[in-house]
Amino acid sequence: MTRIVVIDNHGQFTHLERRALRDLGVDVELVDNDTPPEEIDADGLVLSGGPDIDDIGNCPAYLDLEIPVFGICLGMQILADELGGRVDSGDYGGYADVDVDILDGDDPLVGSLAPRTRVWASHADEVKEVPEGFSHTATSDVCDVEAMSDPDRDRYGVQWHPEVAHTERGEEVFRNFIDICE
Repeated sequence: MTRIVVIDNHGQFTHLERRALRDLGVDVELVDNDTPPEEIDADGLVLSGGPDIDDIGNCPAYLDLEIPVFGICLGMQILADELGGRVDSGDYGGYADVDVDILDGDDPLVGSLAPRTRVWASHADEVKEVPEGFSHTATSDVCDVEAMSDPDRDRYGVQWHPEVAHTERGEEVFRNFIDICE
């Protein structure tokens, strides 16, 4: 059975990420972001959303683990910031539903979604530049980089929250990540 660890960055939806994965039959554990990297035993890692990029605990060290990583909202921003991209304040802030356009139909994480998919996202902070080696895989009228991907290093991120009911086909995004981990 696939085992995924969700890193708790103290976001309001983190428990929903754990539940979404558990409901898909995954052995999933939720751990705080100050858990030592050597204690992470998993086939994949989810960096959860959260309120503060200055409170990310050991997340930078988790990126050195040789397992797939999926960043959600703040988790994607951590990936970008730590791997050489750029994160800055968004133009729109708060939570809202957004139509995202999938730019790469072959992307392992988001490529199977409809070309235009409705999602629930926060845009207080956003990835403004993807790190070297990453592809820009989804965009919207609200945020240029709604998703990014580096399949060669198994690093993926979305600005939106696939774990909430407002996001269309969110379960599919989690299924795709499980497939990547297997």
